[in-house]
Amino acid sequence: MNYVARIDAASASLALVTIPTPGDSARRYARASKSDGTLRAYGSALRSFEAWCSAHDLQAVPADVTTVVDFLSAEADAGRKVSSIAQKAAAIRWAHKTAGLLSPTDAEAVQNVMRGIRREVGVAPVQKQPATAERILTMIAHVPDTMAGKRDRAMLLLGFAGAFRRSELAALNVDDLTYGEAGVDVLIRRSKTDQEGQGKTVAVPHGTHLLPVQALRTWLVAAGITTGPIFRSVSRSGKVGEDAITGHTVANVVKRYAKLAGLEVAGFSGHSLRAGFVTSAADRGADLNRIMDVSRHVDPRTVRTYIRRADRYKDHAGSGFL
Repeated sequence: MNYVARIDAASASLALVTIPTPGDSARRYARASKSDGTLRAYGSALRSFEAWCSAHDLQAVPADVTTVVDFLSAEADAGRKVSSIAQKAAAIRWAHKTAGLLSPTDAEAVQNVMRGIRREVGVAPVQKQPATAERILTMIAHVPDTMAGKRDRAMLLLGFAGAFRRSELAALNVDDLTYGEAGVDVLIRRSKTDQEGQGKTVAVPHGTHLLPVQALRTWLVAAGITTGPIFRSVSRSGKVGEDAITGHTVANVVKRYAKLAGLEVAGFSGHSLRAGFVTSAADRGADLNRIMDVSRHVDPRTVRTYIRRADRYKDHAGSGFL
């Protein structure tokens, strides 16, 4: 089959187009089958694969089974994480399937190599430090009373109170907020577990300690934001931008205040807000289903991991003699 491979620099995604080339609408809908984040990750993975193939005078698409086996093995030898190697294998598979080609990743030889990499390199996830309620209090104590500070305070508190993923927090718009007597309903239009955009509403109460809704309103009023993105860039002079921040900004804000609070910054990320809410709720004995109402986890086993972590010293088997 004839084909062409084109890297879309604007979205950092690889578009594989069969000949005859489909129309713009077909390409757009095909790309929409994957989230923007996934497409960016696949684009990066495929550029890495293409560069490796070029350096070894090999063909990237369609790729030979031996080529893929050698590439994945080289990635493991270079110290890449298993999750990164698996993502590159998934990107290679997606590229071939999208082009209407048989994927070399389906071959038993590739599957065996991936199993060997998982066994030898290991797949234990790196646990990020949860920004628990106590840690959030310490972190916001270092937030300055500036325009950027008002944004950061609202970002930290809303992100924690809604157990939001960093991408969800960055994508929020004013139209996603519905205020009520008890707090604010926040509509998540699309998320990692809702790729088709059915939407999910998260209830964020006013609270009595952290006061996330108050912080959110203070930021919006101070910034004069009535429509569009909630969280935006703020210049050093305090000028608020027009465009939404990215998930990287959320992660950087979390790390910045974790460092100011004297916490081990290497263990914190954008996910720490989400993990912190679940951990804090579990530590206070909240019901699993009620935690999942906020966190929107699909698999309760994931939430139980946080609960076990929070409870690991409670009623310890050795507490009576250690």
